[in-house]
Amino acid sequence: MNKQFWAMVTGREPADVRIDNVRIVDVFSGEIREGSVSMGQGRILGFGPFEARTVVDGAGRWLLPGLIDGHVHIESSMLCPARFAELVLPFGTTTVVADPHEIANVKGMDGIRYMLEASRDLPLDVRIMLPSCVPALPVEDAGAVLRAEDIAPLLSEKRVGGLAEMMNVPGLMAGDDDVLEKMSMTLDAGKVIDGHSPLVPEETLEACAALGVGTDHECTTQEELEARVACGMYVLLREGSASRDLMHLLPALTPANQRRCLFCTDDRHPSDILERGHIINNVRMAVRFGLDPVSAVRMATLNAAECYGLRDRGGIAPGRRADLVLVEDLKDFRVISCWAGGELVAEEGKMLRSLPVRDAGELCSSVVLAPLPERPFSVRVPSGRARVIGLRPHSLITDCLQRSVKTGPDGEVELADNPGLLKIAVLERHHATGKIGVGLLDGKYGLKNGAIATTIAHDSHNIVVAGDNEADMLVAVHEVEKRQGGIVMVSEGRVIAELPLPVGGLMSERPAEEVSARLNELLALASSHYHIWEGADAFMTLSFLALPVIPSLKITARGLFDVDRFTFVDVDAAR
Repeated sequence: MNKQFWAMVTGREPADVRIDNVRIVDVFSGEIREGSVSMGQGRILGFGPFEARTVVDGAGRWLLPGLIDGHVHIESSMLCPARFAELVLPFGTTTVVADPHEIANVKGMDGIRYMLEASRDLPLDVRIMLPSCVPALPVEDAGAVLRAEDIAPLLSEKRVGGLAEMMNVPGLMAGDDDVLEKMSMTLDAGKVIDGHSPLVPEETLEACAALGVGTDHECTTQEELEARVACGMYVLLREGSASRDLMHLLPALTPANQRRCLFCTDDRHPSDILERGHIINNVRMAVRFGLDPVSAVRMATLNAAECYGLRDRGGIAPGRRADLVLVEDLKDFRVISCWAGGELVAEEGKMLRSLPVRDAGELCSSVVLAPLPERPFSVRVPSGRARVIGLRPHSLITDCLQRSVKTGPDGEVELADNPGLLKIAVLERHHATGKIGVGLLDGKYGLKNGAIATTIAHDSHNIVVAGDNEADMLVAVHEVEKRQGGIVMVSEGRVIAELPLPVGGLMSERPAEEVSARLNELLALASSHYHIWEGADAFMTLSFLALPVIPSLKITARGLFDVDRFTFVDVDAAR
C-alpha cells in the first residue's frame, strides 16, 4: 500500500488533480452522471469533495476512461514506439495491446527486446503480446525463427500479456509440437492467447477455442462474429487502414453479446490516425451507426481491459488507474484533454511534452540482398492460362483468378502485351539467399507507368515490388536496398518519391506529422501518377499481398501460395 495514496484517499493530503463539472461516463452502470473526479499518485481517488493542488473545470463536458486498442502492430504506423505514443495519446488512447511480430520477423528476439525497451516508461502503456509465429508459416523466409524456448523467458515480464495472434492454424490442427508448447506455457502463466482465424470451418474454430485461443480480430462477417462469441471468445472489431471491418460487424451486436466485443486498429497508417483519430474513431463510427454511446465507450475500455486481464483500468472508479479522456460531446468525440496515469499529457490534439526515443542500433541495418539475375522478374506461362492475384475493395482477402495471357515463343509474359496485368515479386532480404518469387497481379490495383518497392511485406518483411514494367521494378528494388528500408516509387527509371524507414525497414524515428506528410505525398502521387485503385491503400494493400495466412492467393519469396489449399502453386494455371 502506497502510504501517500492512502493519505490522499482519506483526505489527510490533497489530491494531485480534481476535475469538476464533468459528465462521467460510467461503463459499469451504463449511466452518465454529473460530478467531479479526483486523482493522485496516478490513480483515481474518488468522486467526493477532495481538496486538490490543481482544479480543472470540465465545463460540462464528458469524461471517459482512457481508451484501449486491443490489438495493434505499432510497426504498421511506421513510427517507433515513442513517436507512436505521441501520435495516439492526443486522441485518448492510453493503453495498447501490441504484437511486435513485424520487427520480430526481421530481427527476432532483438526486435522484441527493442520494442519492450523503446516503450518502457512512456505515458502510453504498451502491453506486449509475444509473437506466436515467426515466421508466420514454415513456408516463409523471415529474418529469424522463434521457437517456444526463445520466447519463454519473456512470459514472466509484467508488460507481457500473453501469446499474440496464432496464425499457424494448420500447425495447430496438425499438432505441431512447438505451437502446442507455446500455447501451453502461455496458459500455464495465466495469460491470453490471441487468435487469427479468418474463414475457418466451424470445427476448426471450436478446436482453437478448446485449445485456449481466447480472441479473434479477423472477423469480416456477422456470422463469424456470432460463431466466435458462441465459442466463448472475445471479438475485436477492427478498423484499420486496409482492413475496415467495423461497419460490417456492428449490425451483429446485441445487448447480450456486446460485452464480448472490443475495438482494435491492427494496422493503421499515421496519416489515417491524424485524420480520423485512433480508437476514438471506432467509438465515433459505432455511435453514428446507432450504438448507445456508453456501450461504445465500454467496448473501447472495460471490455478490452477485462479481455486482457488489466484489472486496474477500463473504467472511472476509485483505485483505478487515472487514465481519463475529456471529450466535447458523445457524437463527434473531439478530445479536449487526456490524462495517462494521472499526468495531463495532451490538450486540444497536441502533446504537452516530447517523449524520449531509444536508440535502435543494429536494427537500422536490415536489408541484405543477394546479387540479382539479369531478369529477376521473368514469368513464363507456356499454357497461356495464368493464376493471378485478385483484389477485393478494402480487404486483406484476395482471390485466385485465372486469366488468359499472351506469351512469346518461349512462354514469357510481357506486360506490354497484357494490359490489365501487373507483375509482383518478393525478394528475400534478410540473409542474401537470392530467393525471388514472381507472380501476376490484377491490374485493378492500378500502378501505371512505374513501380513501387517496399520493405513492409507482412509478415516476413522481405522486399515486395509491383509494377507495370520490369525496368522500373528493378530500379525500385535497388533504391530501397540503398536506403536500408522504406517505400520507394519509381517512374521511367527515376525515383519520384520515397519514405525512409531505417528501423528494421519498418519504422521511422521522425515525428508522426513529418512521416505522415511524407506518406501523404506518396499517396497523392499513387493516385495522380500511378492511378491506384480507390478500393486499395497503395502501400498497405501491397504489403499484405505477401502474407500467406489470409486467403486466398498470396506471394512469398518462394513463389505463389494458395492459402486455401495450403500449398505453393505455379503461375501457369495448367501446372
